Amino acid sequence: MSWSIITAPPDALPPRPLTMRAQSIPPRHHFLEHAHDWHQLVYAIDGVLTVSTIGQTFITSPDQAAWLPTGVPHRVGSLLGAEFRSLWIATEAGSGLPLAPTVLAVSPLLKALIVEAAAIEGQDDGDGYDSRVATLILDQLRRAPPLPTVLPWPRDGRLAALCEALYLDPADERSADDWARELGLSGRTLTRRFEAEIGAPLRSWKRRLRLFRAIELLSGGMSVTQTAMELGYSSASAFIFAFKAEMGASPHAYGHQPRRGKPASHFPVHPAAAIAHTRRDPES
Repeated sequence: MSWSIITAPPDALPPRPLTMRAQSIPPRHHFLEHAHDWHQLVYAIDGVLTVSTIGQTFITSPDQAAWLPTGVPHRVGSLLGAEFRSLWIATEAGSGLPLAPTVLAVSPLLKALIVEAAAIEGQDDGDGYDSRVATLILDQLRRAPPLPTVLPWPRDGRLAALCEALYLDPADERSADDWARELGLSGRTLTRRFEAEIGAPLRSWKRRLRLFRAIELLSGGMSVTQTAMELGYSSASAFIFAFKAEMGASPHAYGHQPRRGKPASHFPVHPAAAIAHTRRDPES
């Protein structure tokens, strides 16, 4: 199933020092690849975003945000739909923040500040309140711990279709050979292409997918038992054991602990060919 393109407003102004854009992204919609003359924080207060930067594609949940420095080409979209919050930050205001694309942990305070900034965007600021909110957001971003790319995503169309299907149904138990036949590839070709793009076998990626979806579902209010069944575990106890083994904490404890760094299990992203062009359009 194809994706549709979202067109950004043509009258966007550069941030001084911070501009907030709030937008709902429908399922399977995305902005075309582009770059900005300012920094951007890509974040969703609800739903999951797909973010592509130079040589890598990954998805972020509402407790993560993608930091994109000035001039970095990127594409943003959502498979299932999301409440998108885009923070444009003037280059000179981004001192002390990462110089390369980075996934940052979003604390409850930072999320609340982003929600507040969206609520007051465009209002009269006679007492300087929005400036104080912007300063707090920048302070929180500088304190936000960087995270590894939580769930890398392939650029290849057939591999992306496979990953979309598994994202929608993480309980799907089909093997790499089963998927290869469905996609018209040999098992060896599928394995080679997947590892070249993701840097890990399909089986490892599926395990990471289940953890990502678990955090997403639990943070959305689903019970541990319901989450275990949704993800295809045989029982809640089996899910809790697997979650604790990978994340170092039970599902309940993980949801209540501060994000201070990378999760216990992580594999690197092996980038595909880097994007060579950097069109500068005022999008996302």
